[in-house]
Amino acid sequence: MKDFKEDIKKIYQSERIMLTLMIINLLASIALVIFSLVKLNPSSSIIKVGYGDIGGYRDGSWTDLFAFPLLAILFGIMHNFIAVRIYHKRGAGMTKFFLIITSVLIVGTFVVLTRLIQEG
Repeated sequence: MKDFKEDIKKIYQSERIMLTLMIINLLASIALVIFSLVKLNPSSSIIKVGYGDIGGYRDGSWTDLFAFPLLAILFGIMHNFIAVRIYHKRGAGMTKFFLIITSVLIVGTFVVLTRLIQEG
């Protein structure tokens, strides 16, 4: 825990780009949580919840869409903890790469959720 606090201080003092990426990931994941919870439609019994194997959409219960807020929480909190750990082990370059990949995953999750909502 001591190393974690020291790494956070070093990131704050010297790695402004990495800190900005971490904040962007946190805010984007909070937006994804809010967006996905607002778009849940409990009045529908059957909605589109995923892509099928052959290219069509799969039907399911609206509760299956709880995977999206959980994924957003994973992106926002756990990926920032992992980023600090990567910074401690591998340095700033690898951490920035990891945070950029996380941002791409968050954008991809927004796209998938938006497409599923539009089909339903």
